[in-house]
Amino acid sequence: MEILLQQIINGLVLGSMYALIALGYTMVYGIIQLINFAHGEVLMIGALTSWSCIGMMQAAMPGAPGWLILLLATIIACVVAATLNFTIEKVAYRPLRNSPRLAPLITAIGMSILLQTLAMIIWKPNYKPYPTLLPSTPFQVGGAFITPTQILILGVTAVALASLVYLVNHTNLGRAMRATAENPRVASLMGVKPDMVISATFIIGAVLAAIAGMMYASNYGTAQHTMGFLPGLKAFTAAVFGGIGNLAGAVVGGILLGLIEAIGSGYIGTLTGGLLGSHYTDIFAFIVLIIILTLRPSGLLGERVADRA
Repeated sequence: MEILLQQIINGLVLGSMYALIALGYTMVYGIIQLINFAHGEVLMIGALTSWSCIGMMQAAMPGAPGWLILLLATIIACVVAATLNFTIEKVAYRPLRNSPRLAPLITAIGMSILLQTLAMIIWKPNYKPYPTLLPSTPFQVGGAFITPTQILILGVTAVALASLVYLVNHTNLGRAMRATAENPRVASLMGVKPDMVISATFIIGAVLAAIAGMMYASNYGTAQHTMGFLPGLKAFTAAVFGGIGNLAGAVVGGILLGLIEAIGSGYIGTLTGGLLGSHYTDIFAFIVLIIILTLRPSGLLGERVADRA
């Protein structure tokens, strides 16, 4: 029972990170029907930027509390990621907005490879140990353990999701986003500026990705130039699982995928008679993707953001 509870906690933490990343995919798709496959690399840039900032601030402010360094690094990483994603949208995607759908998709894949290469040049290809800025002593919960970092991940995810829901449903920007998703031309006649709304969507997605990247690096203890590929792909699976284009679906898909992956990793050895170990857990995400695409291509809550307006 303790093992199951531990895997549920791990799954909620992992699913929270997938949910934050998946929201970036689903927001962009909900407005311009683009799968931004460079989104995982924005996560990676955010994580590596924060790693550099933490190192420099620890050297410049040796007596500073860990929470202050973490907060400053988060702000800088979010600004860098937002600027990067804004530039990508304006330079790489906006000129192709009226092109066949395959053109921006190929561009997104190319941008992903470009960002990985640039990150490898700037930060080198070796793994970087990500600093631990919070106490490492875990808390015991009914026989399972949860670390302060994991508690922070769950708390930050809850705040970020609540803020996003409020923004989309109760602000002028949110109404403009829903109007643009429904019909950009009609929205522009009503005074909405679609280009600005789309740029804002990319910026919000980048901020969520940067936060998720820092969480991911902090949870696993390392950062590297290829670190965004697999969580980005799994978060895309989560978005499809929940219903891409649907904000609630991205959250539900992320949490469920995290739980499936974590619980599966705890029991895969038993289920396969010792044939497979926990390092085969990546297969669960893609089995889920294949099943969903086969049985319910629209996902569990499949609808576009605009349909919720």
